[in-house]
Amino acid sequence: MSATTIPTVETERLVLSGHRLEDFEECLAMWADPAVVRHISGKPSTREEMWARLLRYVGHWQLLGYGFWVVREKATGRLVGEVGLGDFHRDMQPSLDSAFEAGWVLAPWSHGKGYATEAVRAALAWADAHLRPARMACIIAPENVASIRVAEKCGFRQTGQGVYKGEPSLMFERVSQPAPGAR
Repeated sequence: MSATTIPTVETERLVLSGHRLEDFEECLAMWADPAVVRHISGKPSTREEMWARLLRYVGHWQLLGYGFWVVREKATGRLVGEVGLGDFHRDMQPSLDSAFEAGWVLAPWSHGKGYATEAVRAALAWADAHLRPARMACIIAPENVASIRVAEKCGFRQTGQGVYKGEPSLMFERVSQPAPGAR
């Protein structure tokens, strides 16, 4: 599946589209920013790590029919971040194995504008309409108050705590919403 066959999702202010090679440098700059990774890994990504992430994103769409989108501001084309669903086979307890895992990351310039909530809602609506997942989950660092708020606004509720790579994580779940007109 090429980036042109990955669905494009538009909101009032954003465009979610498949990652392209041309997105690499902007995405690398975002993932290399200490403010971006502070609650994720704590360590800025290298070129090699970003390359593996880009291939993982494209591979999700190819193998599973869903994945992450690059998010751009509709008015300017500026990179807002990345949002989507994944199956990362995380080695953590409790396990996320039967869940679609939602995730989002935004460039610091876009924080506080409501873009995360808008993009996540759009991604979840697409998933509800096309995948009908029984269970969606996300993990968030306990100190990441902004992401916890986004998760809650998007229908996620905290279900417990876990440990991932030696760090505590709050675990959230969301019951899928039926597509409009579906029974």
